[in-house]
Amino acid sequence: METPKHFKCYNRQKVGILLIFSVGFGLFLQSSSSSSETTCESSSNFNNSYCGFRKYIMKSYFAKYDSLLEPIFQNFIADELFNTCKLLPDNLNHLVRVSVPWRHLIGEGSHRQISTTIRFHMQSDSMSWLRAHFCKVIVIERLPTGVFADPFELQHLLKHGVFTDVAVFGDTNLELPSVLSNRSAVEIHMNVAPTSLVGHKNELEISADLPLHVRYPPLDDSGYSEVKFGEPEIFLSCSVEENGDHESCLLVPTKDRTGSRTDDVVWRIPSGIRAHAGIVSAVTFLAASISTLLIVLSSVFYPDNKLGNNPKES
Repeated sequence: METPKHFKCYNRQKVGILLIFSVGFGLFLQSSSSSSETTCESSSNFNNSYCGFRKYIMKSYFAKYDSLLEPIFQNFIADELFNTCKLLPDNLNHLVRVSVPWRHLIGEGSHRQISTTIRFHMQSDSMSWLRAHFCKVIVIERLPTGVFADPFELQHLLKHGVFTDVAVFGDTNLELPSVLSNRSAVEIHMNVAPTSLVGHKNELEISADLPLHVRYPPLDDSGYSEVKFGEPEIFLSCSVEENGDHESCLLVPTKDRTGSRTDDVVWRIPSGIRAHAGIVSAVTFLAASISTLLIVLSSVFYPDNKLGNNPKES
């Protein structure tokens, strides 16, 4: 039979072994993570300009800028996303056109979905090239002020295979009202499947339904607050491998205005009427005062010692 002293020594040995194992496992994970992060930098065959965008485009944007502003974002797209891919055929960006023929809101109230249909128009050469390589569609939805996407809800959709990848960037505080919040953006990744081809045409069509929610809007004279959605930014990311060289190429298709809807999607959100603010404040204050007075009176006239006049019999 072990003495208490031997028992304590045995426990200390077990704890020491567990600590050594935990530290070693943590170092292994860290080295694996750092090696995967630097793979793009160490390989000379990768397109260095696209390397920073191999995961999320918006992550690179918010690494440089604190808030989502339209002019700055458009300059970011024009100056930093147009890169030269050595294995990319010449003029492929211009041979692929994109349009948004259908875009509308689904549902009612403060929790709705914005449904977007995206159609790529391609020439025969570009279609055969895209079929021969693994490509995915990247959709960046820039949300207006007062509208947000729940990251936890999007992760639930990701687990069910609705999207290949999805993330929210910008103001992700779900509790702030509209007047205290900033804009946010949702980046959606979807694989290009052969079933997305439209008939025998050189067209590729995909649809995305993004669940959205509204914040508490500011007061308005009409009782409604309107937010407008512009067109999303759409890209094609293709993994190209030829003659032992591998590059990740980002295509920025030419926008086809003739096939896209021109009007903005408008969401009318119910809000408080400014003229009723004084009445609502007065009623709220009166109700709170009466409730407080009732609590004080009940504590004075019905104390705990009077409520317990019947002691338990032993």
